[in-house]
Amino acid sequence: MDKLKQKFFNNLYTGDNKLKILDQRYLPRWAVILLDVLFCIFSMGVAYFVLLETPMVFPEIVSILVQGTVIIALNIIFFFVFKTYSGIIRHSTFMDIFKLAFSSFFTAITVISISYIYFFTSGSKLFLSTFVLLYMLLSFTTMLLFRISVKEVYQFMKNSSVGSFKKRVAIVGVDDHTISLGKALTTESNLPFQLVGFLSESFGSKRYKILGKPVIPLKDNFAEVISVHQIDGILIISESLTSKEKNQIVDECLANNVEMFNVPLLETWNKKEDIQSQIKPIQIEDLLDRDPILIESDSIKNDLHGKTILVTGGAGSIGSEIVRQIAEFDPKLIVVLDQAESALHELEIYLIQNYPKLNFITELANISNMYRLEMLFDKYDFEMVYHAAAYKHVPLIERNPLEAIYVNILGTVNLSVLSVKHNIDKFVMVSTDKAVNPTNVMGASKRAAEMYVQSLQNSNKDLKTRFITTRFGNVLGSNGSVIPHFRKQITQGGPVTVTHKDIIRYFMTIPEACQLVLQAGTMGVGGEIFVFDMGKPIRILDMAERMIRLSGFEPYEDIDIKITGLRPGEKLYEELLNDTSTVLPTHHPKIMISKVPCGAFEEINKKMKTLIKTATRHKDSQVVKLLKDLVPEFISENSEFEVLDTTSFIKKE
Repeated sequence: MDKLKQKFFNNLYTGDNKLKILDQRYLPRWAVILLDVLFCIFSMGVAYFVLLETPMVFPEIVSILVQGTVIIALNIIFFFVFKTYSGIIRHSTFMDIFKLAFSSFFTAITVISISYIYFFTSGSKLFLSTFVLLYMLLSFTTMLLFRISVKEVYQFMKNSSVGSFKKRVAIVGVDDHTISLGKALTTESNLPFQLVGFLSESFGSKRYKILGKPVIPLKDNFAEVISVHQIDGILIISESLTSKEKNQIVDECLANNVEMFNVPLLETWNKKEDIQSQIKPIQIEDLLDRDPILIESDSIKNDLHGKTILVTGGAGSIGSEIVRQIAEFDPKLIVVLDQAESALHELEIYLIQNYPKLNFITELANISNMYRLEMLFDKYDFEMVYHAAAYKHVPLIERNPLEAIYVNILGTVNLSVLSVKHNIDKFVMVSTDKAVNPTNVMGASKRAAEMYVQSLQNSNKDLKTRFITTRFGNVLGSNGSVIPHFRKQITQGGPVTVTHKDIIRYFMTIPEACQLVLQAGTMGVGGEIFVFDMGKPIRILDMAERMIRLSGFEPYEDIDIKITGLRPGEKLYEELLNDTSTVLPTHHPKIMISKVPCGAFEEINKKMKTLIKTATRHKDSQVVKLLKDLVPEFISENSEFEVLDTTSFIKKE
């Protein structure tokens, strides 16, 4: 039986339903006109018999039959003038009503005008004005009632046919945004949602109604409200609530086994997608306890408009979002560079479909290949570089340190040298909080890259290129992030693996991070490290438990959580600043400047060359030893290279 119901439900929403009441065939236009003419004849008969019992006298110059024929003929003409037949009866709108009103009004005005023109020339009237006006009101009313009746009966029959398959949902809050959402739910009958009402703490009575649905008071009685109104799901517009309010509602829903859906503001909806595809189950990313980030769009537009821009690592999670955000500011050309062939191809298809007017080109290249990069810099007249290409997976890089030297360090050096050579205006590098007091090769390689661009900037005050570094923590949903990893484990039935019960991390969403990268790019004068306000750190174990509950399961019962131990190079907590750095505020509340010493360029460049040269011919331990010499604060943790901190070149067994 369940399978049959599901099949019926699927057919209903894919347009294969065979029920006559839901059939998508409409009345032909001639049938609509014929019905309206019949309503007009009926109205004329009613008007005639109503006035027949009054003292009013019909003019006798022409017969009543002729008068009625003329009036109805004129009415039919105005049906065609205003195209009253063009709308679909069951989907009648206010525009259809206006068309009917205009046709009836102009029919009456025309008939009365003819009557008075004849009166002024001959002294007698052709039509009784009261009769014409009464006919106009009756004909308009009957045609209007017919349309309303058809529309309401259709909606009633359709809702009664599918109502048992719809989720009973309530919308949180009462404002312009939530009312617009409610209107969309009530008018779009093909959605699998039945609106029960609006939940609000601002109303203390059930007397209020919006769109015919009650405003349900919410005063510490969430469980009771859910039970009384048989609510299956809650719709939340994130922008209408604070993070605290959102999290409170989510906790209540989880405790009462109620589904939660996140809905964007209607004005931000993708017009190419249907409504249902934009109402999605709430995700952990939606519950990040952060205030919304405001960017200075005008200053960013001044920076990017009409520019030729290179984005390295452009097919990655951060790089591709930078590309998408730059696309909004009408650049002259975006060159998207990456060595990941498949990801680059997918991004190319996405940009063609979603940004048809964007002038962009994808280039397949490895940033550690200086000759290939020089060809690109010669080919394109770059004005700005956003450097997001990097290896960032901590345990993997810990096992393959040479690759971090080639990409994270050599790649940055190559791009920096070419940027100076070609007089690039701005070079914005994406770094990481793992570069602060690094405990792993990945973090140390990014810190070395930071030191190189900083010292290069400081080495020559007349340098045209401005090197700007942005530093932030983990981004939710990025490639290699813990969120998609947990999501996959939950989908597979668990267990969810956490490295340590006390491990914490800073998080922000990918769009947030990239917004701040673009904003910092407008602020830099060269040599700064911009540090982003990451909000409060999140305990990874708490995040895992909440993600399991959001998926409809109970942690440790339905899906287990296992503590696996810290991975190579991993530490319990990340830092955004080290002990030797100071922080200066900027005019943007989410962006600070870290003043951290980087050393002289000549010394750093010399050590960097030795490190890169050694990476091409020697063992991992020798390369990591040189990296520790270059980045003195680099102390390995939970790694085979910990022994190197005691000046030995022998790997830990």
